[in-house]
Amino acid sequence: MQFTIKTRINARPEKILKTWLSSEGHTNMTGGAALVSDKIGANFSAWDGYIEGRNLELEPNRRILQSWRTSDFNVDEKDSRIEILLKEVDGQTELTLIHTHVPESGEHYKKGWENHYFKPMRAYFSQS
Repeated sequence: MQFTIKTRINARPEKILKTWLSSEGHTNMTGGAALVSDKIGANFSAWDGYIEGRNLELEPNRRILQSWRTSDFNVDEKDSRIEILLKEVDGQTELTLIHTHVPESGEHYKKGWENHYFKPMRAYFSQS
């Protein structure tokens, strides 16, 4: 299964990318503890260890590609992938998230992205 969702964030792409790839920034923008890195090949965890993965590709101010799984994945299920595309539009950023290789039981992740990432991110960046 795969899906694509988009949102607008009131911040420039470079600020969103820098925040996403910083442990302190990621924690502050989502409200869940995160350990992340801005290095290709580095492992990360988010939402108090519920999410784990690895940075596969990083394009400054444009794109993040990560392997991604939650503690809900079965052991035999392969990691999914998230691709985050950032594009400046009228002083804001259009964020496109493409989530691929999602387990068939993963329909709820669409709502999870909105409730646990996009909603808190819009609030966080509207204040900073």
